Amino acid sequence: MIRDYIDTALRHAHYEIIDNPEPYYGEIEGLQGVWATGPTLEECRERLAEVLDDWILVRLTRGMNVPPVGDAVIAMPHEETVA
Repeated sequence: MIRDYIDTALRHAHYEIIDNPEPYYGEIEGLQGVWATGPTLEECRERLAEVLDDWILVRLTRGMNVPPVGDAVIAMPHEETVA
């Protein structure tokens, strides 16, 4: 469930080149605070996946919802999902 969510979110990521020592910037729209930079596009993508993983864990441990990305959903155990 979490791996599918991360994979889906990374497919929705937006990348651009910025004026920075680490010129590759990536973010996932709709997931506030989920962004990363890197010296290469691949490193930026790897860092973005790590940030997203940590972001999900923080939200879940605090009892916060995790917004859906595309068809990917992470529901809290006490939440019901509607198909």
